[in-house]
Amino acid sequence: MKKAMSKMAQTEDADMRSEYDFRGGVRGKHYKSMRAGYTITIHNADGTRTVKEVLPKEGTVVLEPDIRPYFPDSDSVNRTLRCLIPLLPPKRRAKVKA
Repeated sequence: MKKAMSKMAQTEDADMRSEYDFRGGVRGKHYKSMRAGYTITIHNADGTRTVKEVLPKEGTVVLEPDIRPYFPDSDSVNRTLRCLIPLLPPKRRAKVKA
């Protein structure tokens, strides 16, 4: 028999629960370290450990927090950059790989 979903789970736009308190939180606390990559350690049931190195995908570009409100998605970033490319001096333009 399935458990009935709580009212909280049923509503999509539910507010944060009152028992969650983020007043002492720091926004962007791990931002720089995540950009550089990080390590995940998985503790297995048999007592062994698995260590995974996680690096950002090649070509990943991270926007600084003050820039993000202006670029909500990849399309907006790409459109803006395409408009700026013609303004670059010819020697600064990168050659496009075919």
